[in-house]
Amino acid sequence: MKVLIVSDTHRSNANYFKVLELVKPDMVIHCGDIEGSEVAISQAAQCPVYMVSGNNDFFTELPPEVELSIGKYKCLITHGHRYHVSMGPELIMDEARARGFDVVIYGHTHKPEVRFEGGVYAVNPGSLSYPRQEGRRPSYMLMEIDRFGEVHFTIAYL
Repeated sequence: MKVLIVSDTHRSNANYFKVLELVKPDMVIHCGDIEGSEVAISQAAQCPVYMVSGNNDFFTELPPEVELSIGKYKCLITHGHRYHVSMGPELIMDEARARGFDVVIYGHTHKPEVRFEGGVYAVNPGSLSYPRQEGRRPSYMLMEIDRFGEVHFTIAYL
């Protein structure tokens, strides 16, 4: 199974559409700051799409968090701003651990990261539209479940 994880597109969806063509995912997760592009994001995917609201998603009906199982992994999806992820992922990882999640998927920082501590993966795809990491290349994440049921995360760039 191949899961495309994106965040912080801020209504600039051209790179998202390019990545869909490149990756052809089985599932899409968007970690918020969609800014009214929910229909475009979901219709273009041609697979299940899960989205959460971000700090710039005003007047949306998107939930602030989504819980789902991907393979044997229990995942929490959120934008991250409510867990102060700009200061680091420690708080969101503690919350995920306390609630029994194996993976927490978040955005908000516009910087890609994969961290594993205390039995929890913290995964941030960065931003396809407004990257902030060194080099400022648009980024996304691939989550793949291999034939043995194990998870692998890859930070990818356009």
